[in-house]
Amino acid sequence: MRDTPAHGSRAGLGSARSGWGRNHSSLGLLPAWTPPSVLRAPERHAAVRVHPSRVSPHLPVAGGSEQGGGLQPARGLQSALRGVPGCCDPAAERAVGSMAGRRARWLSGPGLLALSTLGVCMMLPVSAKRPPKTPPCPPSCSCTRDTAFCVDSKAVPKNLPSEVISLLLNSNKFTLIGDSAFTGLSHLQYLFIENNDIWALSKFTFRGLKSLTHLSLANNNLQMLPRDIFRPLDILSDLDLRGNSLNCDCKVKWLVEWLAHTNTTVAPIYCASPPRFQEHKVQDLPLREFDCITTDFVLYQTLPFPAVSAEPFLYSSDLYLALAQPGASACTILKWDYVERQLRDFDRIPAPSAVHCKPMVVDNQLYVIAAQLFGGSYIYHWDPNTTRFTKLQDIDPQRVRKPNDLEAFRIDGDWYFAVADSSKAGATSLYRWHQNGFYSHQALHAWHRDTDLEFVDGEGKPRLIVSSSSQAPVIYQWSRSQKQFVAQGEVTQVPDAQAVKHFRAGRDSYLCLSRYIGDSKILRWEGARFSEVQALPSRGSLALQPFLVGGRRYLALGSDFSFTQIYQWDDGRQKFVRFQELAVQAPRAFCYMPAGDAQLLLAPSFKGQTLVYRHVVVDLSA
Repeated sequence: MRDTPAHGSRAGLGSARSGWGRNHSSLGLLPAWTPPSVLRAPERHAAVRVHPSRVSPHLPVAGGSEQGGGLQPARGLQSALRGVPGCCDPAAERAVGSMAGRRARWLSGPGLLALSTLGVCMMLPVSAKRPPKTPPCPPSCSCTRDTAFCVDSKAVPKNLPSEVISLLLNSNKFTLIGDSAFTGLSHLQYLFIENNDIWALSKFTFRGLKSLTHLSLANNNLQMLPRDIFRPLDILSDLDLRGNSLNCDCKVKWLVEWLAHTNTTVAPIYCASPPRFQEHKVQDLPLREFDCITTDFVLYQTLPFPAVSAEPFLYSSDLYLALAQPGASACTILKWDYVERQLRDFDRIPAPSAVHCKPMVVDNQLYVIAAQLFGGSYIYHWDPNTTRFTKLQDIDPQRVRKPNDLEAFRIDGDWYFAVADSSKAGATSLYRWHQNGFYSHQALHAWHRDTDLEFVDGEGKPRLIVSSSSQAPVIYQWSRSQKQFVAQGEVTQVPDAQAVKHFRAGRDSYLCLSRYIGDSKILRWEGARFSEVQALPSRGSLALQPFLVGGRRYLALGSDFSFTQIYQWDDGRQKFVRFQELAVQAPRAFCYMPAGDAQLLLAPSFKGQTLVYRHVVVDLSA
């Protein structure tokens, strides 16, 4: 018995493949003469006849031997077929041998038997071999399976191949790139957005690009970058921002901080503006040069009624606000709702011509002094058992005829309140709490049309300053031996004043005085007298209030003829500078009220609604 060596058969098969190039179908696997029935019914492959004219002269013919009365396929042919897809498993070899034995009579020789067998095997992988599908590609782009290059696009192209790992967007027409512009490109590693006229990117432009390692935004027109724009790029290793017009103001501060801590390699970038930073390397900018925190007063709540005074107070751990409402004939008490973060109605005290409602908490008892222009003034007490205010006592109408302001304070453990009387016949008077009521203690200033009071407790010397519309403000100092106020002098720099308030800045004490005709004044105490440091235009001003919020000092200055001006104190210049304008009509008072984490400024208005503003801190680098 003679067998053809297996390696000889494999060599012959290789030659046959090279010689079949002209006679195969478009798939390169089937002979061109394969009948349609074969393609439709693969289960009948064993009955296929191979036309002799289609046999390549280069096809090797395997020898065989006659044993058992039949023609047996040579083992060399079986070895050769193992190199053909679909003919390498034992089941295929057994099918070849069986078919050869049963159909040998169809052929005129052993060579055609081998050809028939090989044809069957070549038909097996027809369904597995298909040409690669062409990836989708936008009209303005050229794409391969893993690369896309786009030019002259009007927007970031959509429907790019999802397997793209490199994307080039050069010389395009779009100027903005919005949120999630590269959705679906999760395999993208290289992104080059260069030589365009892009001037703005969204904060979430690069969202979803978890595989991105190289990013270039070179040679665009970017003046700023949104804060944390690179945060989604977890494995970014290289970044190029050169060739942009970066404005190195507060909007770039975050980038300076990021560059100092990132592991990403970033080519040197330079500032185009402002002039003081022009041509400076962004990486080298000192963070102390960025003053990016500012503040603002924003309208927080509108109380739909006029009012002429506002006094916040704490009672039983709750925050309240007392408002004088002459139009509603009441002292209105509001309570702060810590859940809703709003002022809510709580109670009302009858007061037909209220000009000031002054709350006082003495020995854990709540009292409200309702000062009225007509009909006398009264003191009310809150009864927690009946949960209502009840009248406690009257204020002598012969002594206090036309009250305009009240001031409450404590000296050496005793509680007092003073009433500024603005009539010609009345007198500004002092009252003292004793056991179960307030009693007249001292007549301070008679017949001078007093308008406002300010208690100052500095250097261990309590003082009371009384402003008047008919003379210069008068300063009283407390005498501990007499237990009374003694006149100390006048503030001669101001001939008249509608309101007087004080504040401290550093070691210095200041007075703020508003005037209805003329400029309002800021005065500094020099140890023995006051000296003027600033004049503020304020025609028609009846109210002003300095206040401190988180280390920042402000001054609210109202007017009957223009909007309210908010000034901020400049420590370097030791003066107030104009900060903001509030649309408050005819304010009669200003009141600062901290409510939890909300810092509020209340502006009661005589002609309009009472407005509540919130102080907010703004980070310009965000």
